[in-house]
Amino acid sequence: MLDRDGYRPNVGIIILNHHDQVFWGKRVREHSWQFPQGGIKQGESPEQAMFRELMEEVGLAPQHVRILGRTRDWLKYDVPTNWVRREWRGTYKGQKQIWFLLRLVGRDTDVCLRRSTHPEFDAWRWNAYWAPLDAVIDFKRGVYEAALSELSRFLDATPNRAQG
Repeated sequence: MLDRDGYRPNVGIIILNHHDQVFWGKRVREHSWQFPQGGIKQGESPEQAMFRELMEEVGLAPQHVRILGRTRDWLKYDVPTNWVRREWRGTYKGQKQIWFLLRLVGRDTDVCLRRSTHPEFDAWRWNAYWAPLDAVIDFKRGVYEAALSELSRFLDATPNRAQG
C-alpha cells in the first residue's frame, strides 16, 4: 500500500528501559542494527500497527509497555534505487513513518525475538538514547534524528527514570 507520492505508511518504535536506554535490534543475518519498524496494513491505525509490530519483532505485548508519546506528523525517508525491487522502481520512493516512544514496564526477559515465524532480529541490546544516530544506515539517519529529537521531550516528564 503506497500513498500517491510513492511512500509506504509505516511505524517506527523506540523502546526505553528504566535507564532511558533504547532497544536496538540486529537484523537477521546482517550486520546492521535498527529500531523496530513495520508497515501499516489496510484498515489499521498507526497505534494498532505499532502493537502488532511490537509483538512480531520484539515479542512484547501491550501490558509490557506504556506509550509515552508519538511524532505529530509523518517522517519520510527515500530508499536508494539500488535497494528497491525492480518491479517497484518508478513507483516506490520509500517510507513515511509515525514514531512511537514506549517505556518498557515489563522485564528484559519479556523480549522474545522468536515470537514470529519470520523474525526480523537475531540479537538485541540496550544503547544510549542518541547512539543509534552513529550506527544507523545513512538513508535512515535523518528520520532517526527527527524522531529522537521530537520524542526526547517525553524523557524528563516520565516516571521510572533512573535516579543518580
